[in-house]
Amino acid sequence: MTNRLVIEPEHGWFSLRLSAIWQYRELLYFLIWRDVKVRYTQTALGVSWVILQPVLSTVVFTFLFGRLLKVPTGDVPYPLFVYAALLPWNYFASSLNRASASVVNNASLVTKVYFPRLIIPLAGILSGLVDFCMASIVLAGLMSYYHVNLSLRIFMLFPFLLVAMITALGFGLWLSALNVRFRDVNLLTPFLLQIWMYATPVIYGSSIVPEKLRFLLGLNPMTGVVEGYRWALFGTSFPAGLTNLYGLIVPSGISLIVLASGAVFFRRSERKFADII
Repeated sequence: MTNRLVIEPEHGWFSLRLSAIWQYRELLYFLIWRDVKVRYTQTALGVSWVILQPVLSTVVFTFLFGRLLKVPTGDVPYPLFVYAALLPWNYFASSLNRASASVVNNASLVTKVYFPRLIIPLAGILSGLVDFCMASIVLAGLMSYYHVNLSLRIFMLFPFLLVAMITALGFGLWLSALNVRFRDVNLLTPFLLQIWMYATPVIYGSSIVPEKLRFLLGLNPMTGVVEGYRWALFGTSFPAGLTNLYGLIVPSGISLIVLASGAVFFRRSERKFADII
C-alpha cells in the first residue's frame, strides 16, 4: 500500500499558516530573483530605469512646483524635499502594483503545484527593495551636494519603510485576491495609485493643508511615511495636526489592520484561485 499525501484547504477564518512561508522560503527567494531579473530583461537601459524614473520626476516637479508655484519647503531645497518623498512613495506604488497583479501573472504556477499562495504577493513586495536601495544612492548624492548633515534620526527610516511595506502588502493582498475574480482591478490600480499620490504630501508639504483638515492626511498611512522620511533626513518638524502620534503610531495601526484583514481575505479566497484563473 503506497502512502499518499493529501493536501486540503484550511478551515476557519484565521488559519493563515504563516509558518509555511518559512518552509517554502527557497521558492520565495526564487520568485524575488525572477521578478527582479525579468523586470529589466531586454531593456536598453536595464536597471538604470530604477534611477532615471525618480530623477526625471524630480526634475519635472522641481520646475513646476518648486520654480513656478513656489511650494514652501522650509529650509530644504525642493529637489531634495521631493526626492526624499518620492523614494518611499515609488517603492510603495511599484510594490502595490506588482502585488495586485501577482496571482494572475503566476496563473500557470498556481494551477499546477501546491505552495502557500501568500508567497506570490510577498515576493512582489520584497523584490522592490532592490530598486529602493539603488534609488537611495541618488538621495545620498543629493544630500552630499546640498551639504545636509545626518543625525541619529536616520535610523528611523527603517520603521517608516516597514510601514510602507506593510501597507503595500496589506492592500496588495486585497487587490490580488480581487483581481482573480474581477480583472478590472488591473485597470483600477494605476488610477488608484495616481489619486493616492496626490492625496499624499509627496510634491507638497503637509503644512500647506489647512490645520483642521490635516487629520484626514493622517489617516493615510503613506502621509506618515513621507513626512517621517523628511523628518528623519532633514529634521523637519511634523506640522500641527500631524504630531508624532499621527506620524508613526496611527499609520502603523491602520496598516496592520489592513494587513490582517487582507491576509484573512486572501486565505479565504485562495482555495478558488485555480478554478477561477
